[in-house]
Amino acid sequence: MCRVVAYYRVSTEGQGRSGLGLEAQREAVSSLCSSRGWQIVAEFTEVESGKRSDRPQLQAAMHRAKVTGATLVVAKLDRLSRSVAFLSALQDSGGRFLAADMPEANELTVHIMAAVAQAERKAISRRTIEALAAAKARGTRLGNPNGAAALRRAAKGNVAAIEAVKAGAAERATDLAPVIADIQATGATSLQAIASELNVRGIVTPRGGKWHPSSVRNLLARLSAN
Repeated sequence: MCRVVAYYRVSTEGQGRSGLGLEAQREAVSSLCSSRGWQIVAEFTEVESGKRSDRPQLQAAMHRAKVTGATLVVAKLDRLSRSVAFLSALQDSGGRFLAADMPEANELTVHIMAAVAQAERKAISRRTIEALAAAKARGTRLGNPNGAAALRRAAKGNVAAIEAVKAGAAERATDLAPVIADIQATGATSLQAIASELNVRGIVTPRGGKWHPSSVRNLLARLSAN
């Protein structure tokens, strides 16, 4: 079952107090989730203009969705933002989101961005080939004069890949730090108790599985090292 974190936004305090607009948003999200058998695990409401990007409730909703592996769902795409730059940054963060009025909008956006990127890559490749051909025509010697030395240097790319994995694990640990602190504040301090509470809250491991004392131990060690 897909898990959902719902985010609602109104632009004025008057709308927030009266509930004007909020009920319609809740109905739209609820209807979509009911029709697809999805579970709403958390809801966040914000009173703020769509022009602003400093919205704590949206940040909290995105964080909850990220640590629980849920999808952020809004009634309409403009409830997130009317700023293209903001939506692009949200997508770059790796968070999954969609709008109830256009459930496929997220996928469409991804496809458009991918198409643009692919077109640019092809253009770069074409310009590179043309430049090499022009250089060869001028008599420039092409190829790598260092031979196998270049291949040995390329092996160092594995180090970069390992560092990227480590960076991802560190980022995940940072995301979970406030959750762990909140759990420990309730008195759950043993590895088993923390693992159980993480599972109860629906928070998944970096690989999307259940928490065990050993995985909690690794997480705490990483937090201590940060």
